[in-house]
Amino acid sequence: MKDPRTLNILDYTYTLPEERIAAFPLAERDASKLLIYDKGRITEDTYRNIAQHIPNDSLLVFNNTKVVEARLLFQKPTGGQVEIFCLEPHEQYTDITSAMLQTGKVYWHCLVGGASKWKPGQLLEKHIQSGKEEILLRASYIEKRRESFIIELSWTPASLSFAELLHKAGAIPLPPYIKRKAEQSDSERYQTVYARQDGSVAAPTAGLHFTDSVFQSFAEKNIATEFLTLHVGAGTFKPVKAERMEGHEMHAEWMDVSAAAIKNLLANLDGRIVAVGTTSLRTIESLYWMGRKAASHEPTFANAMAGKLRAASREPQRDILEINQWEVYELANSDIPAREALEALLRWMEERKLDRLLTRTQILIAPGYRFRIVKGLITNFHQPQSTLLLLVAALIGDDWRKVYAYALENGFRFLSYGDGGLLWGNNIYTADKKHITSGPAA
Repeated sequence: MKDPRTLNILDYTYTLPEERIAAFPLAERDASKLLIYDKGRITEDTYRNIAQHIPNDSLLVFNNTKVVEARLLFQKPTGGQVEIFCLEPHEQYTDITSAMLQTGKVYWHCLVGGASKWKPGQLLEKHIQSGKEEILLRASYIEKRRESFIIELSWTPASLSFAELLHKAGAIPLPPYIKRKAEQSDSERYQTVYARQDGSVAAPTAGLHFTDSVFQSFAEKNIATEFLTLHVGAGTFKPVKAERMEGHEMHAEWMDVSAAAIKNLLANLDGRIVAVGTTSLRTIESLYWMGRKAASHEPTFANAMAGKLRAASREPQRDILEINQWEVYELANSDIPAREALEALLRWMEERKLDRLLTRTQILIAPGYRFRIVKGLITNFHQPQSTLLLLVAALIGDDWRKVYAYALENGFRFLSYGDGGLLWGNNIYTADKKHITSGPAA
């Protein structure tokens, strides 16, 4: 597997006219256009017919994260406005789920608009009337970090969880390329119909096209579905400013995957596993590498005992398996089959009596990467010179240019509220890792 650190981001660009960026979603989610790419051939349809283009031995994997109302606006006594954008929990919390359930007070990494006029220690207050309930929210500037501020947020009534507080006091954070203010309708439409787990500041937008009737069409065709969670951070919009990828720092994101979901992946390795969205894909492929790391720790009595002690003390169990930006390329010369990796991961969880895997991944998938589990991707059209475009190029090789040229020439709408595609991968390892399936190497 080639190391993408030397890639030049300027090789992954195209011209995206402003008018092709969808500012609003279509009236009907599944009316969005669908581009189908398979071995160099491109056809098109709409999302309501997507089941017709997916074999019935497939497993579709969805990210059920829920976008939280992460934008908080405060008015200073002098009249100036301070906007707080809640990015991710302070490191004192073991995972994002427990942080979202905190009551009365939290510490959060935030972006702050108008921070130059907000002095450390100065308290901001916001009064919210929610039905008959009166809420008082306070924000205190604690610390400036390299790329964020640490803000203490406290509120009354203290019985509210932070997730509930945001729902009542905050606003949906639309992506920066949508040049308008969020409207009430965005609270529903910038959310998938299957969103369940609070924690994202951006939607897994490939899922915005799916409706109950589309899920029914999957059931009728015996196409299986599975759900996992990757909480999307604002880093998903972070532009690649470095000329070469080695100068870009990938954002880390929280993932939450059940043992049952991993078993479902394991049972479907011989079929077609399709990731609905780049977040689902990054999570699935991260599971392979976590299994690869778990396998490297087996079998030792000391490790098993350490796992039991860790589980008993309820210490964070994420550190051993966390995936950093480049290590998948460093581990590539010691591959194991996907089946072995997932089985090792399940054993690792079983030893620690874990039914869910809560950890973080910083995996960067770019040309040179060989996919271990995923064979297809459903995704929107992404920004030029973005890590999301690099992921698409890793999956289908240089044909990404062909796909994007077709979309631009045939009226497809781009980015979060736009249309999307079903892309069958070219650069895929078989389950036994003996060869790569058809298609050009990236």
